Amino acid sequence: MRVLVPVDGSQPSDDALAYALEQFPTDDIVALYVMDPVDGTTAWGPGSVDNWLSAAEERSETVLEDATAVAADVGVELATDSVVGRPSKAIVEYAAEHDIDHIVIGSHGRAGISRVLLGSVAETVVRRAPVPVTVARPTAE
Repeated sequence: MRVLVPVDGSQPSDDALAYALEQFPTDDIVALYVMDPVDGTTAWGPGSVDNWLSAAEERSETVLEDATAVAADVGVELATDSVVGRPSKAIVEYAAEHDIDHIVIGSHGRAGISRVLLGSVAETVVRRAPVPVTVARPTAE
């Protein structure tokens, strides 16, 4: 089985990765980082696509290296990949195009009006994914 875990360096994505490593240790796990160009335009301003892409690639490399290290610490080999796109759409498309059997995604735990206003990548992935999706709840601190 191939399991996709979207990672972004946040605690919820770290929780999802830990869950996937625990639940699917003998399966093929792919950590995916999505470089969101919309975030880049707000962070860098117009006319600085090269700056955004360079920074996004550096961030992707760091997050994926960290994910690989976490997997190695528990004796699991992890494949990694990164793509450019809107996160929920890119995750769903990646799953469909790369023979993914299951997605494990972190939940940011938004509730009420903030979830409606801010949207939820996890919720969109659950609704649109062509495969089963597990939403990993935050770990107790």
